[in-house]
Amino acid sequence: MNIYFPKLAFLILFFIPAITSCNNTNNSTLNSTSSPTSTAAEYPTETISIMVPAAPGGGWDKTARAMQSALSTVTKQKTEVYNVPGAGGTIGLAKFINDNAGKPHQLMVMGSVMVGAIETNKSPVKLNQVTPIAALTSESLAIAVPAQSKYQNLQQLIQDFKTDPTAISWGGGAVGGTDHILVGLIAKETGVNSQKINYIAHAGGGEALAAILSNAVTVGVSSVSEFKPQIEAGTMRLLAVSSDAKLPGINAPTLKEQGLNITLSNWRAVVAPPQLSSPQTAAIVAVMKKMYNSPKWQEALKQNNWQDSFKTDGDLQKFLNEESIKTQTVLKDIGLINK
Repeated sequence: MNIYFPKLAFLILFFIPAITSCNNTNNSTLNSTSSPTSTAAEYPTETISIMVPAAPGGGWDKTARAMQSALSTVTKQKTEVYNVPGAGGTIGLAKFINDNAGKPHQLMVMGSVMVGAIETNKSPVKLNQVTPIAALTSESLAIAVPAQSKYQNLQQLIQDFKTDPTAISWGGGAVGGTDHILVGLIAKETGVNSQKINYIAHAGGGEALAAILSNAVTVGVSSVSEFKPQIEAGTMRLLAVSSDAKLPGINAPTLKEQGLNITLSNWRAVVAPPQLSSPQTAAIVAVMKKMYNSPKWQEALKQNNWQDSFKTDGDLQKFLNEESIKTQTVLKDIGLINK
C-alpha cells in the first residue's frame, strides 16, 4: 500500500496553565491537590485548555472550537484551544498523558480516527490511560472530488480504481483512521487488493481539503461537515456518503444505494488526563452536561449536521472498549495491520 505524507512543518504551541496553591479555604480549587470532598460546583476555577491532536481546520478542531464557545458561556471561565498534530492524534495523546496527569482543567478532543491510528502507529500510549468524559458527536463520511474532476459519479471512479488502483490517489486523514478505513472497505467490496491503495495521509482536515482543491489527489474522504461548505460553494462534487440512509439536506446517494454494502461513521469525544480523583471526574462530567444542554452547543450540532451521540461515565468506557475491538478487526480484515 502506498502511503505518502506531505512534508509540512508545524508550529506546535503548548499551553500549560500554572497550578498555584492557596491557603485560603474560601478560594480552594479543584486541581490535583484538591481534597476528595471538592464538589462539582467548584469547577472550573481557572482557564480550561482543550488540546486538538490534529492540525487546524478538521473535525476535531471544529469540535473543540464549538466546545470553547459553549463552555465559556456556561462556566464564565476562559477556554483555550491549541493544536498538536501528527500520527493520527497519537503524538498529542502522548503529550497529553505525559504532561497533564492530575490536571482537571486540561481536556482533549479525540475520536474514531485515533482508535485506528493507535493500532497502525503501534502507539506506546493507549486510550485506557486517559479519563473518559463524554462522547459528543458522530457523522457520516463523504467521498468528493474537485468540481473540475472528470468523475461525475462514484461508478466512474470505482471503474478506474478497479482497472488501476494506484492511479487513483485518495486524500484523507491519518493512516489507519476512519477515512483510510473507508477506502480499505471500498477496496475490499470492489475486489481491489488493499496493498495497492494509493492513500495520501494528512495531519488534519484542513490539509486534506487543500490537497483536494489543488488537485494534489484524485479524490478526498472526510466527514460530511468538513466538505459541505465547498460543496455548497460549487468547488467540490459530492459522490457518496457512508450513512445507512440519505442525509437531510445532502444531495448525494449513499454507498449502499450505489451497490457497496458499506456504512461507517466518525465519532468524536472528549477525555481528561489520568490520575484524576472521582470528584474531579464527576465535576468535569457535570460541566460537559451543562455544555451539552446549552443553546450554543445545540446550535453547533445543527449548523454542522453533527449527529448527537452524547454519553458519559460507564456508557462511554464501554463504548470505547467496543470501538477499539471493532476497529482492530476491521484494520486486520482490510490488511492495514497484521492478523
